[in-house]
Amino acid sequence: MISTSGLTYAYNEKILAFPDLKIESGNHLLLLGESGSGKTTLLHLLGGLLRSQKGSIKVANTDVQNLTQSELDSFRGRHIGFIFQKNHLISALTVFQNLMLAPFLSHQPQNPNWIEQLLEKLSIAEKRNSQIKELSHGQAQRVAIARALMNKPQILLADEPTSALDDTNCNRVIDLLLEVASWNQSSLVIATHDQRLKNRFQNQILL
Repeated sequence: MISTSGLTYAYNEKILAFPDLKIESGNHLLLLGESGSGKTTLLHLLGGLLRSQKGSIKVANTDVQNLTQSELDSFRGRHIGFIFQKNHLISALTVFQNLMLAPFLSHQPQNPNWIEQLLEKLSIAEKRNSQIKELSHGQAQRVAIARALMNKPQILLADEPTSALDDTNCNRVIDLLLEVASWNQSSLVIATHDQRLKNRFQNQILL
């Protein structure tokens, strides 16, 4: 599903060298590291948001380094769902409109029935017509998770999804991410410095 080899990335004069990865379909991985260790950079490399300067990245049997930018955009839209530390939802739009926008921007079919299923699954169906600015932080986070699942991706990449949460809500979010990954048969990769997650994942890499 995901494999890397000899992967490095340079920020000015600082070179980040990453261990080789191999994540099989349906398996999950926790990337642990302090600020500046490169965990978000690695997540963005895996998702094609950054281009690696050396090494190879294969996702779903495709060498993403060989794709043109337009091919990469299309590939990412079909195969990868992102859950960012900030939700990047459009506050002037409703929940439903934000979710309809995701497949539109990736040139995928829009499926209102799938949106309804996701909202029901994430227990926010009653918020479908609410604007983002009317939601609580937790509700907005669930909308961001729904958006990541809109195109039924094979891979879910989450950046610091629990760093600002107390213990109870931390466990709720991880339970939810693992549940939706299993439900969607996706591989989940989480990048975090949150040591509370160490006991929740069998496969871990410390950067």
